Amino acid sequence: MAPLKPGEVSMGTTIMAVQFDGGVVVGADSRTTTGTYIANRVTDKLTKVHDRIYCCRSGSAADTQAVADIVKYHLALYAAQHGEEPTVKVAASLFQEICYQNKSTLMAGIIIGGWDKVDGPSVYDIPLGGSLHKQPFALGGSGSTFIYGYCDKVYHTDMTREECIEFVKNSVSLAMTRDGSSGGVIRLAVITEDSVERMFVPGNELPSQYLG
Repeated sequence: MAPLKPGEVSMGTTIMAVQFDGGVVVGADSRTTTGTYIANRVTDKLTKVHDRIYCCRSGSAADTQAVADIVKYHLALYAAQHGEEPTVKVAASLFQEICYQNKSTLMAGIIIGGWDKVDGPSVYDIPLGGSLHKQPFALGGSGSTFIYGYCDKVYHTDMTREECIEFVKNSVSLAMTRDGSSGGVIRLAVITEDSVERMFVPGNELPSQYLG
């Protein structure tokens, strides 16, 4: 895949989604770069594509925004035509089809998380190249390479809502301390059957990098 052209807006980033009993927590840093210049320190990389379905975007900002807009349109169309809400799997399949069919021209890594009445909470990962993976938690972006060991050690399948939120906060914060392309603030969304709760962690309130 061709590298980004000089000046092209990129989200060298840290994104993740984690499933817990009853919902999903998605989180991301907020740094967007143009080459070595930080174009935006407070980008929102969590994009709502349907009522209970969000995606986390990494790669080219233009590519991921365009793909998310297309999927959002088709999910609204699906709901109108079928008279029911689309599942997270349907949303992930749409993302995967677009990313795979355009893998030679798109630079887009997508994580999809949400809740639906068929499968409950679920997380899907679509890395560069357009493959599709259903996982209990998913990491993406340049900062993810620094925290796989931490996440593998700390994650467990019976996390509570509060444990899951802290896990995402700590993981993204750790990535931000090591990855020069990740930074800013942390944005989170807790998605359950009843609601979507957005959370914001400013830079001066990030968890300590020394987590023991």
